[in-house]
Amino acid sequence: MINITFPDNSVKEYEDGSSPLDIAKSLSNSLAKEVLSATFNGKPWDATRPITEDGTLVFHKWEDEEGKHTFRHSAAHLMAEALEKLYPGTKFGIGPALENGFYYDVELPEGKVITDEDFPAIEKKMLEIARGNHPYERKEVSKAEALEYFNAKGDDYKAELISELEDGTITEYCQDGYTDLCRGPHIPNTGLIKAVKITSIAGAYWRGNENNKMLTRVYGVAFPKQKMLDEYLVLLEEAKKRDHRKIGKDMELFAFSGKVGQGLPLWLPKGTVLRETLTRFLAKIQKKYGYLQVITPHIGQKELYVTSGHYAKYGKDSFQPIHTPNESEEFLLKPMNCPHHCEIYRLKPRSYKDLPLRFAEFGTVYRYEQSGELHGLTRVRSFTQDDAHLFVRPDQIKEEFCKVIDIILYIFKILNFKEYTAQVSLRDPDHKEKYIGTDEHWDMAEKAIIEAANEKGLPTIVETGEAAFYGPKLDFMVKDALGRKWQLGTIQVDYNLPERFGLEYTGADDKKYRPVMIHRAPFGSIERFVAVLIENTAGKFPLWLTPVQGQILPISEKFNEYAYKVAELLNEDDIRVEVDDRNEKIGRKIRDNETKHVPFMLIVGEKEVNEGKVSVRKQGKEDLGAMTIDEFKKFIQGEINKELHPEE
Repeated sequence: MINITFPDNSVKEYEDGSSPLDIAKSLSNSLAKEVLSATFNGKPWDATRPITEDGTLVFHKWEDEEGKHTFRHSAAHLMAEALEKLYPGTKFGIGPALENGFYYDVELPEGKVITDEDFPAIEKKMLEIARGNHPYERKEVSKAEALEYFNAKGDDYKAELISELEDGTITEYCQDGYTDLCRGPHIPNTGLIKAVKITSIAGAYWRGNENNKMLTRVYGVAFPKQKMLDEYLVLLEEAKKRDHRKIGKDMELFAFSGKVGQGLPLWLPKGTVLRETLTRFLAKIQKKYGYLQVITPHIGQKELYVTSGHYAKYGKDSFQPIHTPNESEEFLLKPMNCPHHCEIYRLKPRSYKDLPLRFAEFGTVYRYEQSGELHGLTRVRSFTQDDAHLFVRPDQIKEEFCKVIDIILYIFKILNFKEYTAQVSLRDPDHKEKYIGTDEHWDMAEKAIIEAANEKGLPTIVETGEAAFYGPKLDFMVKDALGRKWQLGTIQVDYNLPERFGLEYTGADDKKYRPVMIHRAPFGSIERFVAVLIENTAGKFPLWLTPVQGQILPISEKFNEYAYKVAELLNEDDIRVEVDDRNEKIGRKIRDNETKHVPFMLIVGEKEVNEGKVSVRKQGKEDLGAMTIDEFKKFIQGEINKELHPEE
């Protein structure tokens, strides 16, 4: 017999070899119908895999992220089988689960291509297989067996992956005669997949390397109920309407140019207003918290990033080194701001009385992302971090960490980000070679983050293996209006860079000590933050942030002069307005500006000119009546004050 401990700490006895599904059935038939996978002793576990020792057991259903992940990964295998049946000879790369679905990278037989017109046939074949209720069967195999099978099948990509694995760690999963290399876990059987949709196709280099073959990446979604798929497709249509790339173009916020280069955004005048308003907003908050603004160059000597460890970590993802006429000189476009800030700290002796020392910079950094990974503003090669580095004594870590949390939560409140989770990102204890620093420093840093998050009462999840290479972090995962998660704010505790740069301060006892670094970026990157903000608001920004707060609409050309005079008076008080002086009827002007998400339209005609007023129309056809220029100024400033100071 084996003893199983459940999340409520209750313990029950079961026969050796019982599976999580058997155990669920013993508790409740309705529970057993919902169980998709499990976690046993902290490890992902198939619902049908036997348990042969005492341990803790957690069930995962569709409502759980682990359950959804298992379901989607199983659907990827189902799609792979369907593709193999429809396109015999297909070779398979990888097929992971995603946050909202899954994909599989495949090399189709010569002469075969997949287009949108093929999607229904793939979906039909997937559902046909699913209805067979085929079990997902786990099989442990030797390296030789795995290589023999996939080589005989001519699947070079799987053979390449197997060649890098250790013997004794390899598992395969089979369903309905289809076999795939996989760690698992998987759902009990294909019949649980009731609804599928192929959503798109794209090209993807094998293993993300541009020197490798371009594969076909097939994306899909799957659900345990047709109703869930129908709801998702409605959401998908809404997401298309909110796509920041489309809205950004329509609102003339940003653009990309092939001549400038992929992934290098051009901020247009209106987008620049939005961006600079955001940076001024944060700079004002930072000043209140004692931050000192600095500016550092866009490049640095290669040795700077070798010292910091960034070259070893990001060298392959960086732009090629810049060589000067002096053969001994080699520069890099900076991938991070922190090494520069370390050098600022080192410029003069520091005392314990000087700490905490907080350097802040809106610093642009550069990463050579693969072209296939670029996506609007969310994945670019040039982006600006609202970066700051706090140099603190060990006894100041928690207090300063909590203050940064306060800043992030204030920003979320003002911008109406109501749903968020604080993700505690720790290092992977099984792969410590990926990180720098001592176990002692990592343990102290992780403890400080967890304590600060608990003290602030944050809703947290723990993700092992998601830490930065130099320290653990607290990442703020924000849910947008469509329920998608985005990583925005981040705070990191770092004992390692001060060590690598030899940073010191003199303590009260006149001895030398090492400061601790806190890295923080409330927005993350301004580019990604703006993208999420656009999609969350559908382009209807808060009044204080919107690039054009009012559009002045003269009824005819003879009122243009008055319109421009009104614009001048409002712009003098930092109320951002434009004049629509097109030779169009007023109804057309109103309709056009409604679609541009302009919060207020100021209509001027003969009556307004005679009375020195404007007729104010709020977006959404709400007329607010006539106001003098001063009355409108006070009205706008009052509305902005309500947004920025909701507590008043």
